[in-house]
Amino acid sequence: MHLYKTSTPSTRNGAVDSQVKSNPRKNLIYGQHHCGKGRNARGIITAGHRGGGHKRLYRKIDFRRNEKDISGRIVTIEYDPNRNAYICLIHYGDGEKRYILHPRGAIIGDTIVSGTEVPISMGNALPLTDMPLGTAIHNIEITLGKGGQLARAAGAVAKLIAKEGKSATLRLPSGEVRLISQNCSATVGQVGNVGANQKSLGRAGSKCWLGKRPVVRGVVMNPVDHPHGGGEGRAPIGRKKPTTPWGYPALGRRSRKRNKYSDSLILRRRK
Repeated sequence: MHLYKTSTPSTRNGAVDSQVKSNPRKNLIYGQHHCGKGRNARGIITAGHRGGGHKRLYRKIDFRRNEKDISGRIVTIEYDPNRNAYICLIHYGDGEKRYILHPRGAIIGDTIVSGTEVPISMGNALPLTDMPLGTAIHNIEITLGKGGQLARAAGAVAKLIAKEGKSATLRLPSGEVRLISQNCSATVGQVGNVGANQKSLGRAGSKCWLGKRPVVRGVVMNPVDHPHGGGEGRAPIGRKKPTTPWGYPALGRRSRKRNKYSDSLILRRRK
């Protein structure tokens, strides 16, 4: 983590990670056309505070890890503008080259492998049925063969806490405890760049480079724009409880849909 020397107001208290550079492999990247900026097909804003930002090239990440029983070597550790975790380029023994999420502690030259009977070591991918209890894992599949979907952010790690029948019980980074088929695969270890949440951009311009627009409080809007808006001067929201721009309760109201298929798989809700 690089701390800026305070020479201007924009660099005061700024902290960024400048150790990892990006020089992506050309056959593993492609361009994306971002034209919606948080809008739906009708042009209505459905995801706020999005727009602008620097151009990006998407890196093709191997979340499936389907190069079975073929060892690969970590060649580079690179920055990815599309996620807060680092990625590493793997050269497999059969000539295949792929990007994967960088496991914490992995260095250039380390060897990884995926399969059913592989060692329980950092970066190796194998089914949950072949892992001992207490194993720290990331990049976890929900549906067999679909690729990892859980615990993929920087510093994320889940824990295998039980096995019963055809299901395994996992404690996810959010605190949720849920069941997943033991046939699904996961990667051993924790996702790297654990200090991503300590980064301080230091100025608004750096936030705009990431494609994140300013967040405006509802209380300073007009009544037509937000239920909290309006009034003479600095006025309270005029309601018993805060609401969203569409009038639904905010700040604490549970928003998960009822009767979802996965309700029976969740043993304890997230914190």
